[in-house]
Amino acid sequence: MAVSKTRASDCPIDTALSVIDGRWKGTILWRLSDGPMRTAELRRSIPGITERMLIRHLHELVADGIIDRHDAGTVPPCVHYSISEYGMTLAPVLEALCAWGRDHMQRGPRRVDSAATARSSRALSP
Repeated sequence: MAVSKTRASDCPIDTALSVIDGRWKGTILWRLSDGPMRTAELRRSIPGITERMLIRHLHELVADGIIDRHDAGTVPPCVHYSISEYGMTLAPVLEALCAWGRDHMQRGPRRVDSAATARSSRALSP
């Protein structure tokens, strides 16, 4: 069952995953690990992400205290994002997830959708 973002969970794993959950959050954090970046730089460095999704994930990460938003207060706006001191505590967690993901990718083909497999096996049954 998916974790509801509107309801707090008593499980620490669900809580941790709700903070880093999102198609692009890991990539954003990985890009920011090299140092602060402007919004446009981040967008260019992550092929496939839409500006709307980037802004959404950045706002969520700022709200959770994982990254800091630095606004120079200039016109045109100059905003930089960087990993916060608190966000740096995620580094060992993300490194472990990355290592596990690499190992998992080397296992071979991805698992098949169980619902599609069940439908096709029912269709083949006499």
